[in-house]
Amino acid sequence: MSGRNEMTQQQELVGDDDRVGTDTGGRSAALDGIALDPRIDWSIMIRDAATGETLYERTPDAVLKTASIGKLFLLIEVMHQIETGELGLHEIIDRRAMSSDDFCEDSGLLYLLDQQTLSVHDLGFLVGSFSDNYATNLLIERVGLDRVQSFAKAQGFERSALLDYVRMELRPDGPDDMSCGCARELCDYMLRLNAGTLVSPAASAQIERWLGADTDTSMASGAFNVDPLAHWEAGDPFQLRHKTGTESDVRCDVGFVRCDPTGRTVAYAILANWDKTRYGRLRDVALADMRRLGAAIRAYIEA
Repeated sequence: MSGRNEMTQQQELVGDDDRVGTDTGGRSAALDGIALDPRIDWSIMIRDAATGETLYERTPDAVLKTASIGKLFLLIEVMHQIETGELGLHEIIDRRAMSSDDFCEDSGLLYLLDQQTLSVHDLGFLVGSFSDNYATNLLIERVGLDRVQSFAKAQGFERSALLDYVRMELRPDGPDDMSCGCARELCDYMLRLNAGTLVSPAASAQIERWLGADTDTSMASGAFNVDPLAHWEAGDPFQLRHKTGTESDVRCDVGFVRCDPTGRTVAYAILANWDKTRYGRLRDVALADMRRLGAAIRAYIEA
C-alpha cells in the first residue's frame, strides 16, 4: 500500500470554491479565499467540532504520504490492547529484550538516553511529545504492526494507515513511507478524540494527554502561540492537541484546538506533499501556507 499511488495530481490554486461549509453569520469568513501554492499536493479538511460543519476542504480524500502521522494509529491500538487486558499501561518494556532492528535515530530522545527500561505509559509520551522513532518501533513490536493496521480499519480508517516500522532507509520491496492518509479520515480521528469516542472515553483521554505534550508547533499550530514545551495546563486561551509529520517532501499537521473564551473547537487535518525532483525544496512555502491556514482557524474560533 503506497500513499504515492493514490496522490492527487490536481494543481489549481485554492480559492473560494474550495470552502464547502456555509458562511453562517460570517463564522467561516476567515477561511475564505486562501490561495495555496499550486506546486504542492494538498489534502485538507477543517471542521467545527460542535456542529460538524465543514469550514474548509481541499481534496480531502486524496491519499498522501503522512510520515509520522501514522503513529496516531499505533496509539489507538496500544489503548485497545490495554482495555482488552493484553497490555498494561505501566508494563515495562526492556530495550535489551527487543529486536535490535527497533533502534532508530532522527526524531525523538530515546536513542540518546541510557535508560534501558520504560513503561508503555512513558513510551506513549515519547511518541506524543517528540514523535520518538525508537519508542514507536518498540511499541509496534510489542502490539504488532498487523494489529495496528487491522484495528484502524475496524475503526473506519480505510485510506489512512501505519504502513511500516520507522526505518532510516526504506526497503526496496516496502512502502515508500511509514504511513499514508487522507484529510477526511484524519480530521475524523480528531473529531472523535475530542468527543471522547475514539476507542473509549478512557482511551481517548489517555491519547489526548499524550498528544497534549507535542512540542512541534512549526506548522498550522504555530498560529496559536502556545508554549511548545508546556501547553497542557489550563489557563492558556487555546487547548491544543495535535500530531505532526515531517520528511524532506512532507509536512502534515493534524489535531484539534479549543478556544476557552469562546467555547469553540475546530478539528483539522492539513497534509502537504511535493515533488522534490521537479520543484526542489518547498519546505518554507509549505510551512507558510500551513501557518496561514492556522491563522484562519484561530480567527474563526476567536470570533
